[in-house]
Amino acid sequence: MPPNSSSHTAEPIEQSIHISKLGLLAVGLLAICLSPVVLTKPVPLVILLLIPVAVAWWMLRVRTTVTAEGLRLRRMFSTENIEWSQIKGFRFPKRGWARADLTDGREVSLPVVTFGRLPQIAAASGGRVTDPYAAADRAAREKAAAERAAAENDETESGTESDPGTK
Repeated sequence: MPPNSSSHTAEPIEQSIHISKLGLLAVGLLAICLSPVVLTKPVPLVILLLIPVAVAWWMLRVRTTVTAEGLRLRRMFSTENIEWSQIKGFRFPKRGWARADLTDGREVSLPVVTFGRLPQIAAASGGRVTDPYAAADRAAREKAAAERAAAENDETESGTESDPGTK
C-alpha cells in the first residue's frame, strides 16, 4: 500500500529507462566490420547485415517507462502495461534485469531496470517505491545529527559542573 501523498511529496515525473544511444556506435562498428565479408560474396552473406539492424532496433525499442499510473514495458515484439495495484514487489537478481512480482502470481522482467535505477523508479512512482539510497542517506544524516547532539550535550554538562578549586 503506497503512502498517502502530502504537501511536500514531489509530483511524480514520468521516467523512461532505456539502453544508452551510445551503444549504437558499437552496432555501427559491427556493420562496418561485416561489410568486407558481405562485399566479397554479396548474395549469400547479405543476410549478415540484418544482424546489426536487428540489434539497433532492439536497442531503440526496449525500455521501461515508469509513470504515476504504473509501468509500461516495451520489449522487442510486445508492449505491456502494469498498474501499481498489480505489483506486489520487486526482485533484483545478481544478473539480468529486475523482476516485478505481480499479485496474480506472475513474475515479469522489467527491461533495462537494474538496482541502480531505483532512484528513477522512486521519483516517478509517486511514493509507491522507496528509494533505498535516499533512505540510507537520511539514516546517515539522522545518525550524525544524533551524535552531534550527544557531543554538545556532553560538552554542556561538563561546562556546567562546578570547579572544586573555585569554592
